Amino acid sequence: MRSLRFFDDLAHDLASHPPMALGVVYPCSVPALHAVAEIARQGLAVPFLIGPAAEIRQLAASASLSLDGCRMVDVPTPQDAARRGVAMAHGGTVAALMKGSLHSRIFLHELGHHEGGLRTERRMSHVYVLDAPQAPRVLLVSDSAVNIAPDLATRCDIVQNSIDLARMLGIAQPRVALLSAVEVVNPDLPSTLDAAIVCKMAERGQITGGVVDGPLALDNAISPEAARCKGVASPVAGLADILVVPDLEAGNILAKQMTFIGQAQAAGIVMGMRVPVILTSRADAVPVRVLSCRVAATMIAQGYGTGPAPARVDDAQP
Repeated sequence: MRSLRFFDDLAHDLASHPPMALGVVYPCSVPALHAVAEIARQGLAVPFLIGPAAEIRQLAASASLSLDGCRMVDVPTPQDAARRGVAMAHGGTVAALMKGSLHSRIFLHELGHHEGGLRTERRMSHVYVLDAPQAPRVLLVSDSAVNIAPDLATRCDIVQNSIDLARMLGIAQPRVALLSAVEVVNPDLPSTLDAAIVCKMAERGQITGGVVDGPLALDNAISPEAARCKGVASPVAGLADILVVPDLEAGNILAKQMTFIGQAQAAGIVMGMRVPVILTSRADAVPVRVLSCRVAATMIAQGYGTGPAPARVDDAQP
């Protein structure tokens, strides 16, 4: 069994960096506020709590949670909070956003809004970073939360977004496995056709920064022994760092199986935005939210973010 050091190593690397300004959108639940308090305590961020201030303070008091070090941005509804958070990220007041207790649909709608959102030329996609004791290495899984049934263009952005995140997390040349049920192209399995096309696009330089192969089944993507048994000759087989799933259902099941059964430490990030966006489930425990913040802070330390101005806490005004 492998010891889990990945997120600890990120914390060590971040120790010399100042806390980022973090917009927490509608943190109107005790788990969300627990995470906020822990993030502030660890010095990862100065949280801006965007939501109904009286309700947030009452919730914190009921759970005996200190909001010292946090700044309040008083808005009444989840929609207003999401809209204000996106505007603050646009203006450089915050360097990253975190979903609180509002529904993902509301949050993602404002993020992806054509007029005032945080879109880039890339499609947004979600990446889980999973460190499980039984896994051979840290694994990134995408997309498990945003794109339900990605078309080919979206799948290419999912791959590129995942590679970009892996490189920011210290994986110099990530190996990407495009998953399906089998490791050969089968016209009756659309995921195998997409995988073959994406591989050719990577070969022609349309996807950069990693080694891409597929289709691969999960076993021969992560297990060298399974790859040998099946005779799969590939620079990715048995060595994958990134698992790109066929659709959201497969990704969601895989990531939650690794977290709830495989005891993986987990973080969730939305890529393809102008700033790092932390998107976790309302059922996620506090450590998932804190580790996600650690990943976002690492991204900022690596220079990620295309906002109009750097978000410095000293200059931030809600």
